[in-house]
Amino acid sequence: MTDALVIGAGPAGLMAAEALARAGRTVTVAEAMPSPARKFLMAGKSGLNLTKDEPFDSFLAAYADAAPGLRPMLEQFGPTEVQAWARGLGQELFTGSSGRVFPTVMKASPLLRAWLARLGDMDVTLNRRWRWTGWDGTAVTFDTPDGPRTLAPAVTVLACGGASWARLGSDGAWADWTPGTAPFQPANAALSVPWSAHMRPHFGQPLKAVAWRAGNTTSRGEAVISARGIEGGGLYHLTPALRAGATLTLDMVPDIDAETLARRLPKNPRKARLSHWLKNTLRLPAAKSALVFEMTGGAGQLPMARWPEMLKSLAIANTALRPLDEAISTAGGLRFDALDQGLMVKSRPGTFAAGEMLDWEAPTGGYLITACLATGLWAGRHAARFRP
Repeated sequence: MTDALVIGAGPAGLMAAEALARAGRTVTVAEAMPSPARKFLMAGKSGLNLTKDEPFDSFLAAYADAAPGLRPMLEQFGPTEVQAWARGLGQELFTGSSGRVFPTVMKASPLLRAWLARLGDMDVTLNRRWRWTGWDGTAVTFDTPDGPRTLAPAVTVLACGGASWARLGSDGAWADWTPGTAPFQPANAALSVPWSAHMRPHFGQPLKAVAWRAGNTTSRGEAVISARGIEGGGLYHLTPALRAGATLTLDMVPDIDAETLARRLPKNPRKARLSHWLKNTLRLPAAKSALVFEMTGGAGQLPMARWPEMLKSLAIANTALRPLDEAISTAGGLRFDALDQGLMVKSRPGTFAAGEMLDWEAPTGGYLITACLATGLWAGRHAARFRP
C-alpha cells in the first residue's frame, strides 16, 4: 500500500507533500503535466507576488465570505510565515510600496528549483504525466505513460487546482467525480467589450489614475484596453460584483471632484466641444478620451452641464466577463461544508483537499498564493496525523 499520496504539484500540493514528509510519511506526488507548478511559474513571469505585508485582519478580509473558513490556516501560515519560508529556500525578498512582497529576482523558477531539490532530499517521489481519473472503490486511479495505474494510499491530499488555465494543468475535471463541489465561476477576470473601429488605435494603451466601481466595491488600480476588451489588476477585485450583475462605472478623474470639474467647464456653451475640454483643459490621455466617446455614443448630444457627472461615473456598457479558462483563478470548488476542520473530505475518510480546488476566492496581490500554501500545509499536517 502507498503510504501518502498527493495529487497535484502546484504550491498547495508541494506544501502538503513537505508537511507529510517532515512527519515521517513516505510521499508520492502525482502530477498530470510534464513538469510541476506550471501555473506558479506563469505567475512569476510578471513578477512573483508571494504575499502582502499588511495587518492580519486586513489581509484576512480580502477573502470575504471565505475568511472564517481560512482563518485558522492563515493564522498558522500567513504573510510573515510565507516570507520566512521563501527566505529559507534562499530567496531574497523585497516589499513594494503597496505592501506586495516579491523575490528580488522577481521570478518563480529559482524558488521552485530550490523547493523541488529540498523535497528530493526528503525522498519525495514526483510522478509526471500521471492524470487522476477518479476512484475505484477506495483506490485512486490514474492514466500514466505506462498505462492505467491504481494506488491504494493510506492518506491522500487532493491539490488539483481550480478550472482556469487548463493548458497549465488546472482543468477542473476532478469535479465530475468529487461530491460537494460548487460550480466553477471566473475570478480575477478580464472583461469582453465589443469595440467599434474607433478604439483600434488605442489597443494596448493603459488606463491609469482611474477608479473602477461595481456594486459596493471600488478599485484604484490600472487596466489596459485590449483588442478583446479591458484587462488588468484594477478590474480583478470587482469580479464578484460583476458576476452578480453589478454595473461597472469608471471615474476618469478620481482626484478631481465634480464641483471642481464644473468650475473648469468652458465659459461659452455655444462653442464648447467635449473633445477640446478633455484634451486641452483636463489633459486626458487619448485612450481615456476615446473610451469616453465609445461609451457615450460620441457624446454629441450630452449637455455640457452633465460632462462632470459623466466623467465621474462613466458607465462601461455591453461588457461580459472573459471565459472561465482565461480567468486568473476561479470561484467554486469543494465546499467547506463537505470538509471537516482538518480539510478532510467527509465522504472519504483519509482524503484531504487544499489550494485552489477549495471553494474560496481572493483578489490578486499575494492572497492567492498565500492561501494555497497555507491550506496545503494544513491539509498535509492533518493527513500526516490521520489513522484509519
